[in-house]
Amino acid sequence: MTEKDAWTLSLVVPVMNEEEAIDPFLSAIDDTLNDVAPQLEILFIDDGSTDGTAQALTAAAQRDSRVRWLRLTRNFGKEAAMSAGIDHAVGDAVVPMDVDLQDPPELIHEFVRKWRDEGYDMVYGVRGSRHEDTRSKRTSAGLFYSFFNRLSTTTIPSNAGDYRLIDRRIVEALRQLPERSRFMKGLFSWPGYRSVGVYYDRPARQVGSSKFNFWKLWNFALDGLVSFSTWPLRVWSYIGGVVALLSFVYILILITRVLIFGSEVPGYASLMTAILFFGGMQLISIGVLGEYISRLFIEAKQRPLYLIEHDSGAARKPIAQTRPAAKAGAS
Repeated sequence: MTEKDAWTLSLVVPVMNEEEAIDPFLSAIDDTLNDVAPQLEILFIDDGSTDGTAQALTAAAQRDSRVRWLRLTRNFGKEAAMSAGIDHAVGDAVVPMDVDLQDPPELIHEFVRKWRDEGYDMVYGVRGSRHEDTRSKRTSAGLFYSFFNRLSTTTIPSNAGDYRLIDRRIVEALRQLPERSRFMKGLFSWPGYRSVGVYYDRPARQVGSSKFNFWKLWNFALDGLVSFSTWPLRVWSYIGGVVALLSFVYILILITRVLIFGSEVPGYASLMTAILFFGGMQLISIGVLGEYISRLFIEAKQRPLYLIEHDSGAARKPIAQTRPAAKAGAS
């Protein structure tokens, strides 16, 4: 095997209370990815699990030397866990993916082909259909992608999740980004480089249940918008200007009416309407300012993004595959 062919692929798999999903995931990897790369690393990140996930990962690492796992000291969130995996993966290409097999492993063959043969630095999966999601989730996701791309200078592909292949030079670029409020879809797109999407139908989750609920998804979307756009701050300048203009016009109307018809006692309804309107506007604008100030507060403290309690094999290299390596192409 030449040096050009001796490359490594790392799978980065964040898990939290996924004890039952570990073995089915590894079985699926064995069935579909035995010949995908000369060397394969399967890196799990245990994000503060409270079930038997750690024991399942320990057993998996003992019987399969390709498996390595990190245990974080507590639950830091999926974005932090994924960042930990990307920071510690050793591969020339890195593929973040979910353990529930909604990211079909067989698609990695196409990822690798476009990376190796066509020279793309990033190959991301695009969900061709989302039949497993509810209508409300599909609608809200579509609105989010549209809204985000209109407001942000960093464009993220619609219906593209975290499932993708990332070249080592993008990995090194991501490791230079120090922010604590992580929105990985935006961070993946920020470095640029050549990228292409691969469409696939996302299957239903096979084991366990999703750890995301509506509230977590809402906060996730809010983090993404605030992290990659200053529009929520800027828009209040325009709103303030419009309200000031309307107020000035209203003042002219009142003065004109007084000059023509004489003074009149203002009504209770109009007074309360004005108070409630401007009070509501002020509270909303203060809330937007608070979102940005809270992130400045978090960044200013410079706390680490995550803490690692255990690394099952920091110095161990992934083993070579038993089947022939993939044909080398453009890099």
